Amino acid sequence: MVHHMTHTATTAGLDPATLGDLLRVVGAPGFDRLTEQLRRTGGCFQPIHLTGATKTIDRATGTLLHHYSTDTEPGGRLRIACGNRRASRCPACAWTYAGDTYHLIRAGLTGDPDKGTPTTIRDHPRVFATLTAPSFGPVHNRPGNRPCRCGTRHAEDAPELGTPLDPDTYDYAGAVLWNNHASDLWRYFTIYLRREIAKRAGLTQKAAREQSKVSFGKVAEYQKRGAVHFHAVIRFDGPDGPDTPPPAWATLDLLDDAIRAAAARVEVVVPANPEAGVNEGWTLRWGTQLDVQPIGAFGNGEDLTEQAVASYVAKYATKAAETTGTVDHRVGNKEALVLLDVPEHPRRLIEACLDLHHAYPERKLRDWAHMLGFRGHFSTKSRAYSTTLGALRQVRADYRAAEQRAALGLPDPDDHPEATTLTLAHWAYAGNGHTPGESWLAANIHRDIQHNRETAREHRAELQDQLALEGAAS
Repeated sequence: MVHHMTHTATTAGLDPATLGDLLRVVGAPGFDRLTEQLRRTGGCFQPIHLTGATKTIDRATGTLLHHYSTDTEPGGRLRIACGNRRASRCPACAWTYAGDTYHLIRAGLTGDPDKGTPTTIRDHPRVFATLTAPSFGPVHNRPGNRPCRCGTRHAEDAPELGTPLDPDTYDYAGAVLWNNHASDLWRYFTIYLRREIAKRAGLTQKAAREQSKVSFGKVAEYQKRGAVHFHAVIRFDGPDGPDTPPPAWATLDLLDDAIRAAAARVEVVVPANPEAGVNEGWTLRWGTQLDVQPIGAFGNGEDLTEQAVASYVAKYATKAAETTGTVDHRVGNKEALVLLDVPEHPRRLIEACLDLHHAYPERKLRDWAHMLGFRGHFSTKSRAYSTTLGALRQVRADYRAAEQRAALGLPDPDDHPEATTLTLAHWAYAGNGHTPGESWLAANIHRDIQHNRETAREHRAELQDQLALEGAAS
């Protein structure tokens, strides 16, 4: 039997080991089923391997409706997607995660009744705010058309960008402690924001809460210097959340002013610990580079549109500290940094985490050294902002389950509520990952899926534009 590769696949340039393993995979029994498994994972780069079996039984009669066992699968294993959000670990699952984040953020901007938000939220005041870290020392940068402080006009991809002009005077300890407390800074910011809103509305905090709510969705991003900053969509809602309009006093100007005032008030004190050799403490604050921009609706001429914001947030939802040159796994000691060949700036940030761990053990700086101290979630939202990532994953799982029931001829509980079934399952972990040949195959499957969806999205956009033109002409 001749097995055809996906249309983007090419074996040119493969090393002999990968090519040899690929030929083994293609020639092995069950290749078509293996390809189907990989496609169902979205081309996951690090799939989880399971062994086990399931039985689906008619609860009323005890009749066995379906039996499945991994004994019949290639290698006796079922492969499922790893679900890792990090692009450095699994580009395929990260792409899915970014798509979910896009829909989550967009639902909180444009409204989507299927995702728990009415379309009327497009009329609510909302802004896109960026809160940054303060300076820990001058770094190499590209300040517009001017040269860097070092006198050089750096290229956009220059490796020295974000690194200190003088590493010996750079506050590495302050930088990693700021990252480590960034989530606390954000929490205090949201508290002060509600207080500042009430103050500007001339209301008590209780009265302001009874008349309005503030909803947000945010994502963390690492700057080249290794400092975390937050991008956030912040929206005014009515007293019952997105289903109710905000009061007349809840304006864009008031929200903008309250955000700036709240950010200026936030302080987190890290005390000294002389017994551990830390003789001076830190007072952590937000940086002065605070940006607040109103978000416009589609096609209204605003520079910052809903789609642009959702795309921007989703872009950074799959990135982590490895974009600064660090690694995407834990580092146990300084000696490992030499073996990992970590560049000097992120290496010194990691070393600062390891050095400070004994002084502040409750902050778990050693555990999060590879994240340059940051220990928070990269993507978070308030409860009323929109749907959840879990809900989006459940929709996908329900769709897959319905497909499977239809393929097996099992009753649909929505169409036949009286036909109740019972599924008994036993699963065991059997490993993860791919052989070199399987990795090549999965990567090409992922590229095919991504290409096909992007092409379909472009065609749909063209069709919508065409229909809009025809509607305008008529």
